[in-house]
Amino acid sequence: MRNKYTLSLMGTFIPNISVDCVIFGFSNKCLNILLTKRELRDEESNKILLTDYTVQGHHVLQGENVNDAAIRVLKDKTGLEDIFLEQFYTFGNTNRLVKEHDQLWLRKKFPMVSDHVVSIGFCALVDGSKILPDMQHPETTWIPISELSKLELGFDHKEVILKALDFLRQKIRLEPIIFELLPEKFTISQMQQLYETIFGITLDRRNFKKKIGLLEYIIPLKEKQHGVPHKPATVYIFSQEVYNLTKKEKLDLIF
Repeated sequence: MRNKYTLSLMGTFIPNISVDCVIFGFSNKCLNILLTKRELRDEESNKILLTDYTVQGHHVLQGENVNDAAIRVLKDKTGLEDIFLEQFYTFGNTNRLVKEHDQLWLRKKFPMVSDHVVSIGFCALVDGSKILPDMQHPETTWIPISELSKLELGFDHKEVILKALDFLRQKIRLEPIIFELLPEKFTISQMQQLYETIFGITLDRRNFKKKIGLLEYIIPLKEKQHGVPHKPATVYIFSQEVYNLTKKEKLDLIF
């Protein structure tokens, strides 16, 4: 259930400060982003005036901390709590809202919003299979990163997404956050596919598996995949405890 207290405060938001949450997930060998289809129709003719996509965001409420605003947006959009969420950039250009479609949207829907909105970007990593449907935004869906060039994006959200992707790539090379995108039990093939889709590269399978075998915190289990049309592979888990004891081990598996 969505937070009723949050919904009751929607009319008390700060008109020139917002948060944008770029929510990444991994499935079907693709790195996906959670986007909401934005559509505006003419009240009289029902003609579609604009259609595009936006990342998950909202204005900061009166008396609300920025981090709490991001947590609220994430909970409202996914139904999830206690997942990876980190601030990565602040977007404050004065031309963020000048596109014709955005001006039309704001005039029709949110005339109280300031002409200059500063937005704090947050990156979130989730297990997409655990996301609960957002009944307020039924047009919210996973879109593969590879499909973004085919979509019309609202506001400056193309820049927001690209900044978040760059942040993700840098962060993965320093911290074990890639496991936030994998299921609790995963295969080496799944892990390699995730690296490849995030960085847009092709890795040598044998070399990658050899590197994984050197990392003590990636632990093989005495079990195999189930229900696959090919030879079942060994499944692994990530141990945060072992990682904390072996932080000097190489994290950057591709460079």
